[in-house]
Amino acid sequence: MLAVRRTGDRIHFGIRVTPRAAHSAVTGEREGLLLVRVTAAPTGGEANAAVVAILARVLDIAPSSVRIERGAGARTKQVSVPASVHARLAALIG
Repeated sequence: MLAVRRTGDRIHFGIRVTPRAAHSAVTGEREGLLLVRVTAAPTGGEANAAVVAILARVLDIAPSSVRIERGAGARTKQVSVPASVHARLAALIG
């Protein structure tokens, strides 16, 4: 089960990123983390930008609403999105 924490008007959760994947997608959940695959390389912030883009697309929100809170240089990151998308996030992981 995805570990989600609400703080004010945002929800926070962890993701595990796989850069240089064959295609970009959210592939499920493991050990409380959302699994995100991106085609971008982990250099120059490209993978982080791709993570923001894919999360914004699958949650149907503006990319500016997705924030990487911690772990910008790591595969495991903490991100936050508006609390209003909690139901979409839950539906995304099944």
